[in-house]
Amino acid sequence: MVLLEELGARYSLQPIDLEKEQQRMPEFLAINPMGKIPTIVHGTSVVTEQGAIYQYLAELYPEAGLSPAPGDADRGAYLRWLAFYGSAFEPAIIDLALKRSAPPRSLSPYADADTVLQVVDAQLAKGDYLLGERCSAADVLWGGALAWMVEFGLIDPPAPTRAYIARMAARPAVARAEAVDAGRAAADGASASG
Repeated sequence: MVLLEELGARYSLQPIDLEKEQQRMPEFLAINPMGKIPTIVHGTSVVTEQGAIYQYLAELYPEAGLSPAPGDADRGAYLRWLAFYGSAFEPAIIDLALKRSAPPRSLSPYADADTVLQVVDAQLAKGDYLLGERCSAADVLWGGALAWMVEFGLIDPPAPTRAYIARMAARPAVARAEAVDAGRAAADGASASG
């Protein structure tokens, strides 16, 4: 939702109650057979997987400046960070959250969580954002995820990464998304008690 606010997009939310396993209901599985969220529907297009969603949305709103265009010197690094999120970071944080050991290195798609986090920390030590001084949709994705990991005590990052998390959390789009979420939660609470 933060990315949608960053982009100034008009959108509607369809809440999915994970406790009731609504993501496993036939209506949702017809849209996303994996039963995963987030999932977006834009016109006749259905987009799943966070990296793909962030790339798709950022490219729909080029005026927001969050997606380097093809041919831009930052394009390769931008795509790398979107792909690295899903291919390495997500599996690593799942293992951390579940307190599982990484698979043997020869079978692991991401090496191990420490290696993944060291790569991120090293990049953030070079500049304010993953692309240096340029904020992108990749930062919106990573900033929220890293904040979540700190909040739940999964990582204790170095100062540059902590500064990055704070910088991303201070963006006006985060406050707008939190307000939308709070309003939705209040409405859900009112309808549940009414």
